[in-house]
Amino acid sequence: MLVELRGRSQITIPSEIVKHLGIKEGDKFEVIEKDGGIFLCPVVVYPKSEMARIARLLKETEKELENGDVKSYDDIDKMFEDMGIKLDEV
Repeated sequence: MLVELRGRSQITIPSEIVKHLGIKEGDKFEVIEKDGGIFLCPVVVYPKSEMARIARLLKETEKELENGDVKSYDDIDKMFEDMGIKLDEV
């Protein structure tokens, strides 16, 4: 597919690609230049507060492991629920 560079260095991503990748307005991309090509890689940006919460969970888990208090799950949804992560919001 051929696209044209417009004013303010803008291009339009063809709708077929947008639909296929499920991307939407406001999504973030990392722009990579390599070997004369330009690559757009969709990325997910997590709020700093969420990353801090995940870091706390990891530290708590590390302490539990050190104390021999190991949890085991047969259901990944239950594991995420116990961690306070709602998969339907991800």
